[in-house]
Amino acid sequence: MKLAPKQDSSIQENIYMETGIVKWFSSEKGYGFITPDSGATDLFVHHSEIQMDGYASLDEGQKVTFEVGSGQKGPCATNVTSA
Repeated sequence: MKLAPKQDSSIQENIYMETGIVKWFSSEKGYGFITPDSGATDLFVHHSEIQMDGYASLDEGQKVTFEVGSGQKGPCATNVTSA
């Protein structure tokens, strides 16, 4: 019998896109927060994770889809697009 190789629990792939609302976003600072529809804790979002042409920015109250990733200070939104 062969055992499956041990997986590194620090590496997780999120295969589900989540939705949420932009709580606030500062174009000056290049970051903000998204409130997930799931009710989870607000997520940090950096402008580099916004998938759009031109200057990457979000508007307060904007509906977005995203994946949850891990940042230096905890969970963050990645691969953010307008819903």
